[in-house]
Amino acid sequence: MVDVPRVTREQKRLNRERILAAAGEGFRLRGIDGMGIEGLMKSAGMTHGGFYNHFASKDDLAIEVLRQGFTDSLAALAAIRAAHPRSARAALHDMIDQYVDAEHRDHPEIGCPSAALVSDAGRHGAAAQAEYRRGLDGYFDAIAAMLIEYGCESGTEISPAEAREQAVALFSQMVGALLLSRAIVDVAPDLSDEVLVANRNRLKAR
Repeated sequence: MVDVPRVTREQKRLNRERILAAAGEGFRLRGIDGMGIEGLMKSAGMTHGGFYNHFASKDDLAIEVLRQGFTDSLAALAAIRAAHPRSARAALHDMIDQYVDAEHRDHPEIGCPSAALVSDAGRHGAAAQAEYRRGLDGYFDAIAAMLIEYGCESGTEISPAEAREQAVALFSQMVGALLLSRAIVDVAPDLSDEVLVANRNRLKAR
């Protein structure tokens, strides 16, 4: 009888992370429906049949991609805030510069899922929308907190409700600017850049 090597718990965890990483990049770049399980597993360097050892379905994987993507993006936002401990205004401007940026536009596969997967979340049912909503709330809460801090620093304090409203509007404009710039970058790169620059300037002028 031939001994079949048993996959260790650590190897199984690493395999799952490889699938999740491949899906995170592939889904952001091509959309959830634009990448099948076979192509996904090939990108992860694994066989098709191994997928179901880790995820019940591609929809389950998509939800995990949204969850992990927003977790990483919010951690990056927290790092931006921590890099400017004495100025919430500087942190807000840094956030805008990094998000509404040509590098972010040109590499959706490693960018924030808020823009890259916005349409997919709307098409993939309540569970995907709920995960996307949790990510949005994380952004809204973090930005609102910075706006409140900025108000205290500048002597123009705002209420939590007003900060929340401004945060929702600010982040919505950031996402919209990125989506518009991506939509035309191949045929009108100058206009695509103009969209980014105009929105960065206006967002930072608030």
